[in-house]
Amino acid sequence: MRLTRTLLAGALAIAAILPARAADFYAGRTVSIVIGYSVGGGYDLYARLLARFLDRHLPGNPTVLPQSMPGAGSLKAVMYLSAVAPHDGTVFGTFGRSMVLEPLFNGAKFDPRKLNWLGSITQDVSLCVTSAASPIKTWDDLITQHARMGGQAAGSDPDVYAALLKHLFDSNLRLVTGYPGNNELGLAMDRGEIDGFCGLSWSSLASRHPEWMSGAHKINLIVQASAGTATEAHAPQLTSKITDPRKLAALRMILQTQAIARPFAAPPNLPPERIAALRQAFLQTVADPEFLAEAARLGLDVSPVPSTAVDAMLADLYAQPPEVIRLAKDASTY
Repeated sequence: MRLTRTLLAGALAIAAILPARAADFYAGRTVSIVIGYSVGGGYDLYARLLARFLDRHLPGNPTVLPQSMPGAGSLKAVMYLSAVAPHDGTVFGTFGRSMVLEPLFNGAKFDPRKLNWLGSITQDVSLCVTSAASPIKTWDDLITQHARMGGQAAGSDPDVYAALLKHLFDSNLRLVTGYPGNNELGLAMDRGEIDGFCGLSWSSLASRHPEWMSGAHKINLIVQASAGTATEAHAPQLTSKITDPRKLAALRMILQTQAIARPFAAPPNLPPERIAALRQAFLQTVADPEFLAEAARLGLDVSPVPSTAVDAMLADLYAQPPEVIRLAKDASTY
């Protein structure tokens, strides 16, 4: 009993010291938020909104600056966070939700389970869309006709969903990849270079491209994909189009990443007081009334996912049976 009380007292003393240490470290410093996509897209918008309010919740009130680092569908950013960025709490970032599957599927040299996750600002639903001028206007059109769908890079959402349609549903689509982000994909769609693209977040559509929902630029909503949540979009759920239990298991494995629609993570091996400070500041920021008011003004959904839930999801993904992982890998690679 005496030993237990001693240990408890020691733990409480350490807990009291940690915030002070974090404040001493962060005071007068700059914290960078690395963004794995080009300026103007959904990931960029969420990250820059977070940067505007995070400083008031971090001990020591450091300056918080967003830093764009597009490349390889945001793989460049996640590799930077995993192996190059300072492991001191001055850098964290955001990248494509599907990137957490890249080590399993394509041998990317990082382990998402070793990143220090802050959480996700929201969950989401991904859409396949085509331009109003495209002959591809329905699900049946997408599966049976020769569609040109845009992509970014292997492992990015547009490329992953294009591959899923090709392999799980025998679509005749052709992937035209290499665009830096959704803004560039939208321009390519307007120019007629592509019919459309998949992996467009409902939150991005609502906040960044409301004109696509009406008027001359109206798009066709072909199908929606999520881990369970539907939108008000009049588009069928991707899971409803598949009956083979093996294919459905592989599809659901990939769709789990929709639960971390706007993820944020810091490098591995951070001092415990600093990752604790970052996680607490993240959760306090996404609950900040002024942050929420600005998110609402911008049309951004906020449904926070804590770091513990991200860790649990990753544990589940990496514990899937080998045959499910193999089928999901094959299905998500164009």
